[in-house]
Amino acid sequence: MLNQKLQQKLQQKLSPQQVLVMRLLQEPVLSFEQRIKQEIEENPALDESDNGDTEMDEFPDDQSMESIVSDEDELRDDPEEGPELNTEFSIEDYLDDEEIPGYRLITFSGKPDDDSRERPVISSISFQDFLLAQLGLSRLKDNEYIIATAIIGNLDEAGYLRRETNALIDDLAFNQNIESTPAEVERMVKVVQGFDPPGIGARDLRECLLLQLERISEQTKPVELATEILRDHFGEFTKRRFDKLMVRLKITEEELKAAIEEIQKLNPKPGGNIPEITSLNEYIIPDFIITNIDGNLELILNNRNAPELIVNRQYQDILQDYVKKRNRATSSEKAAISFIKQKLDSARGFIEAIKQRQETLFTTMNAIMEYQQEYFLTGDETKLRPMILKDIAERVNLDISTISRVANSKYVQTPFGTFLLKSFFSESMQNVRGEEVSTREIKKNLQDLIEEEDKSAPYTDDQLVDMMKGKGYNIARRTISKYRKQLHIPSARLRVELQ
Repeated sequence: MLNQKLQQKLQQKLSPQQVLVMRLLQEPVLSFEQRIKQEIEENPALDESDNGDTEMDEFPDDQSMESIVSDEDELRDDPEEGPELNTEFSIEDYLDDEEIPGYRLITFSGKPDDDSRERPVISSISFQDFLLAQLGLSRLKDNEYIIATAIIGNLDEAGYLRRETNALIDDLAFNQNIESTPAEVERMVKVVQGFDPPGIGARDLRECLLLQLERISEQTKPVELATEILRDHFGEFTKRRFDKLMVRLKITEEELKAAIEEIQKLNPKPGGNIPEITSLNEYIIPDFIITNIDGNLELILNNRNAPELIVNRQYQDILQDYVKKRNRATSSEKAAISFIKQKLDSARGFIEAIKQRQETLFTTMNAIMEYQQEYFLTGDETKLRPMILKDIAERVNLDISTISRVANSKYVQTPFGTFLLKSFFSESMQNVRGEEVSTREIKKNLQDLIEEEDKSAPYTDDQLVDMMKGKGYNIARRTISKYRKQLHIPSARLRVELQ
C-alpha cells in the first residue's frame, strides 16, 4: 500500500565555493602550488600578477551604468538570436574599480628582501628502467627476456620479489601468451638477482642478505661466519639469542660481534638505493615557519613558490567592449559573453578561496603557536601542553573538521626541526600529583629512559612501569607497550646488543 505524506527535513549543504575552500585547505604546500598551476592552465581568465596591480580601467564618462543595464535587457529580450543568454548579473561585478584584495598579505609571505629560490630539478631513471638497462646487456632468448622483464615488473619498492613462481607462470600465460616452467622462471630470477644493486630480486630478507654476502669479493672469516649465521641460524639471529648462537657455533663473543658487524653493513632494502621517479618529490617543504627573534615568536606562511593571481585583464577588456555596444548581439556573441562570465566567476571564486585558505591557515597555526608557546621558545618536549582539535577550534571560532584539515599533512619548521603539525596534538593524562600532562611528554620521558639503558641488559616493560612511576607517571604496562610501539621501539629482547 502506497502512502503520500509531507515531511520536513533540515539539511546542510555546502556551496561550491565552500567545497573549494575546504579542498584547498587540506592541500600541503607542494600540492597547493600544483593546484594553482593547474587552475591557471584550465582557466584563461586567471593570470599571474607581475606587480600586484589589480586595479581595473574605469568606464568612459559618457557611458553610464544605466545604459549598460539597458543593453543587457535588450539582449535578454531578443527572441530570434539563438539560445537565450543568462545575463542576470551586474557588470559592476566584473569591471569594478576595487578588485579582490591580494591574498598575499605581508604576514603570510617571505620577507621582501629574500632572494627568489627555486627547488632543484632532480634527473633520474626509474627503478625498473635501471634494471631493464642491465637486462638489455644480457644475452637472452626472446622468451627469457620476456620472463625476466615480468620478474622485474613484479619487484616491490624495496627490491623484493613477492610473487610466487606459479603466479608468475600464470601471468606470463595470460598476459604474454608464453608457456613457461618453474625451472625457467627460477633461472631468470637468478639472472635478475645478479644485477646491481646486490640483493635485488630476493624473496625475503634472509635471501637478500645472503645474496649481498656472496657478492663480497674478500670472503674473510667474519663474512663466512655471517653467511653461516644467516643461512643456518636466521631465527636465533633475528631474535637476538646471542648466547645460543655462540654455543651452537662454538665461537667467542668477539667473533660473533665481528660477524654481526658484517651483517650490519648490508642493505635490507636494496631497491631503496635506486631513486624512484615517483618519490623524488617526497622531501619535506614546510607549510609554516616559526622563528624566535629575541624571545618573540614570528610566524610565516610559506608561499614563496605560489604566484599571486589576478583576473586576466584581456578578458575584462573583452567584456568591457561588449557592454559598450548599442546594437543587438549575435548568437555567437551571446555564447562568448556567457563563456567569459563563467570563466571570470571561476577566477574570482578561486582567488577568494585562496585568500580564505591563507587566512584560515595563518589564524589556526598562530593559535597553536600561542597555545604551545613555551615549547616553541625552548624546544623542550616536556613543555608541550595537552592539546586536542577542540582546544584550537574554540580559540579561532572554527569547526573541528576545519582544524583537522589544517593539521593534516602540514609541516611546521621550528628552530628545533621540522615536524608534522598533527604531532603537536595529544591527549592528556594525570600524573601522580593530579596535574594534566601531555601524552607526548610521557612518551618523551619513556624514550629517554630507553635511550639511556644498558643495551646488554635492556629494561623490560615491567621495569619501565616502575621507572615511569618514579618520574610521576602512573601508567600501566599495556600503555608502556603501546607507547613503545608508537615510538617504533622494539621489545627488550630485540634491543639486546653485544658490548
